[in-house]
Amino acid sequence: MNERIEIRLGGSGGQGLILAGIILAEAAILDGKNAVQSQSYGPEARGGASRSEVIISNTSIDYPKVSKPDVFLALTEEAMNKYKNDLKENGLLIIDASMEKPKDSYKILSVPILKTAQEKIGKVIVANIVALGTLIQVTEVVSKESIEKAVLDRVPQGTEELNKMALYKGFELGKSK
Repeated sequence: MNERIEIRLGGSGGQGLILAGIILAEAAILDGKNAVQSQSYGPEARGGASRSEVIISNTSIDYPKVSKPDVFLALTEEAMNKYKNDLKENGLLIIDASMEKPKDSYKILSVPILKTAQEKIGKVIVANIVALGTLIQVTEVVSKESIEKAVLDRVPQGTEELNKMALYKGFELGKSK
């Protein structure tokens, strides 16, 4: 991993990307790294664009806000269009395959996150965990062991196996690219 990586997760309110950011930051801490997480919602509680941002570093983090994300994962076109403009020049944009690829110079990875959650797992509500698995597989920003522990520690009791399956489906999506 680079000394510092800035990650943005964007989607609509209710997709669980705030929780995904919290889980990602916790996994980084489990790996012995420094991490900060922040979040932003649109004026709507559900349905409006929301984002979660995580900074992970091997050294101290002096400014807790993402300024130029290295990686941006977007689950909706609204969030992608709203939050992609400050992605680093060589940054990675991970989008759901249902979205049209933007005509930008970023590295773009299009994967069927929402479809996988709905069709392979049977619950679109775990799309955030599928997305997290894909992100980890592609970036290796935290260890798989730490992300699994953080997921299992954070998800609602009784949904652990469902979320573990979602995480591993995300790993598979990341491997296929």
